[in-house]
Amino acid sequence: MELAQVRLLVTDFAACYRFYADVLGLKPQSGASEGPYEKFSPHTGSAGIALQDRTVMAEVLPELAGAATGHRSLVVLRVDDLDTYCAGLVARGATLLHGPAPMTDRMRVAHLRDPEDNLVELQEWLLLRG
Repeated sequence: MELAQVRLLVTDFAACYRFYADVLGLKPQSGASEGPYEKFSPHTGSAGIALQDRTVMAEVLPELAGAATGHRSLVVLRVDDLDTYCAGLVARGATLLHGPAPMTDRMRVAHLRDPEDNLVELQEWLLLRG
């Protein structure tokens, strides 16, 4: 078994597309900025994050037709230099909720939200520094 992607069901597809492509800097697979689906990949690694228009999925799973509430996911991305990456995010319009700050003796993190209030955690693994 292989993890193919984490898929987020979103209502404002265009805003989320801009966030994952322009703010986080992930690479879109097809450039479908208006949806209803797009997969994003980091510059390294094989895992991906996909956006799916919630109304399209509600056609298959009718219980998804209602408004989503609360935190529904936490997307985790690893970066090499958390301070530099976060400075770039803020310069591109992101608002950090927390950090950069230590989470454990092995990791520093920062948190922010995408336009649909999905939480994004950025991790810098300190053990990889040597």
